[in-house]
Amino acid sequence: MIQLSKSKYCNFWQCPKMAWLNKYKPEEKVEDPNTEDLLSKGNEVGDLAKGLFGDYVDVTTYFGDRLDISSMVDKTQKEIAKGTEVICEAAFLYNGLYCAVDILKKEHDGYAIYEVKSSNTDEQDSEPKAVYVADIAYQKYVLEHSGIKVTGTYLVTLNRSYIRGKELDISRLFLVTNVDEFVDSEIEQVEPNIELAEAILNSDSEPDYDLSERCRNPYECQFFKYCTRALPEKSVFDLYRMSFSKKIDFYRKGIVEYKDLLINDSIKNKTQIRQMEFYLHDKGTYVEKDNIRDFLGNLSYPLNFLDFETMQPAVPLFEGTKPYQQIPFQYSLHYIESEGGTLEHKEYLAISGEDPRRGIAEALCRDIPMNVCVTAYNKAFECTRLKELAETFPDLSEHLLNIEENIVDLLVPFQRGYYYNKAMGGSFSIKSVLPAIFPDDPELDYHNLEGVHNGSEAMNIFPKIQYMEPEEREKARHDLLKYCELDTYAMVKVWHELVRVTSKNIE
Repeated sequence: MIQLSKSKYCNFWQCPKMAWLNKYKPEEKVEDPNTEDLLSKGNEVGDLAKGLFGDYVDVTTYFGDRLDISSMVDKTQKEIAKGTEVICEAAFLYNGLYCAVDILKKEHDGYAIYEVKSSNTDEQDSEPKAVYVADIAYQKYVLEHSGIKVTGTYLVTLNRSYIRGKELDISRLFLVTNVDEFVDSEIEQVEPNIELAEAILNSDSEPDYDLSERCRNPYECQFFKYCTRALPEKSVFDLYRMSFSKKIDFYRKGIVEYKDLLINDSIKNKTQIRQMEFYLHDKGTYVEKDNIRDFLGNLSYPLNFLDFETMQPAVPLFEGTKPYQQIPFQYSLHYIESEGGTLEHKEYLAISGEDPRRGIAEALCRDIPMNVCVTAYNKAFECTRLKELAETFPDLSEHLLNIEENIVDLLVPFQRGYYYNKAMGGSFSIKSVLPAIFPDDPELDYHNLEGVHNGSEAMNIFPKIQYMEPEEREKARHDLLKYCELDTYAMVKVWHELVRVTSKNIE
């Protein structure tokens, strides 16, 4: 008899081979570093949604650090027998098929299923994600075979349009969507899927499923490295800004290696062609001096290098914010007042647990004069944050928008191909460009930092600082400051390199 939960069923629904590998070769999985944060946000949203319909009974039970499924099933049956109106994590087990319904709500002569997802939607979204429908259809199948009359199926998501007031209003925070039409269509596939899952997952032979769009849809498969282990070191899947579906098309035609792709008439993208040529022929650094000089001509002193760090809470924490809104809490600013001047540094880091926006807006206006040149790497991010702050604080709007209007994007020379070497591969992010230009400089190696090594870690650590002990809190703040400082120092070094390659001494 097969043992399936709704998460395992959804894995199988996406790709039977992924489900098989999860069971038989879990060591081949490449863990997503953001998994813990995603689970945390999902739990936070799920816990809030439990109160959507007033009082409820939560039957979640643990035996040690594991769910006690047997006890949860028994408790669910007792609550149903008592006529409990709302049961959260209502557990059912049928022929080895297990599911816990996020919210089971009594309706008429049966119960409705409410599945809670931490995704952001609005009322204009035409239809729910297919994987959500598959999830709910599986639950309906299990409940109906457990003797429950399912009167309705609903998807509960965060409302993208909700703006928090002084207090959180969960009745407006969540959107509840009837998905009966989609579930009724999908449920016909549940039993055939279960039968196929039983055949595949009870066999120790690895199923023969080739690469396809399912490797990235609806979620990125954590076994992709394993499934592509026989491909060349660099293949079509490494190409810059080519859609995954087009990469799969090339793969199905057997056009995978760079040497074969390079002679394919359908590839016109100059950056992709350069990426392949430099790898195959081990070329050195490519530089278009005139174009780089033109770009550098857009810069002037005093010259500033700016980088933000933000957090993105699923549930809005502060008045006037939306679900998943980017909230800037920190910046680093390196600057040089005049040609030949010394490199100076300023920084700002808000207090964890407090709304950081006013403080960071005032600090920006204090640290960056109006009408000065500011650089950012991929400036769209910084520009958007500045516009949002200007809209939130009209009294600072003129100054903040002036900063935004004077930002020059340091990404441009790399993205447009004015400067390239093969170590950049298919990415022009600062994390790829920096080690490509300075491969042996430990001062510029993010791996040598302590505690915070990338923006995701910064985003996750900052909100937790408020709950830390003083010594741990001080270290976390220190680590955040050092990480953000390296981001802008990296920009300074990249700018120096652009200046160097255009100097007359190396003509």
